[in-house]
Amino acid sequence: MSTHPRLGLNDHFTNPVRLSLMAALAGVDEIDFKSLREALDISDSALSKHSGSLEQAGYVTIRKGFVGKRPRTWLSISADGKAAFTAHVASLRELTAGL
Repeated sequence: MSTHPRLGLNDHFTNPVRLSLMAALAGVDEIDFKSLREALDISDSALSKHSGSLEQAGYVTIRKGFVGKRPRTWLSISADGKAAFTAHVASLRELTAGL
């Protein structure tokens, strides 16, 4: 008995902002908060909320530091996040293969 591809979808990535966030992080080693916010075209609070939730799930790593005296935040995808996102995308591809 085979399982339906929708069962491989990860609930953490069904939100369009989180899906976009993970896709952006999958393409880079690390990105600063401002650049990611601009790339996703969302507010600071939306990025903070979604990235924090993905960090709690273990999918995103958030690093804080300074450039000179200015605080900066950088985000990256974790190894678990990369694996989970890759599986999610594979399930999406399988679901849409017949289109």
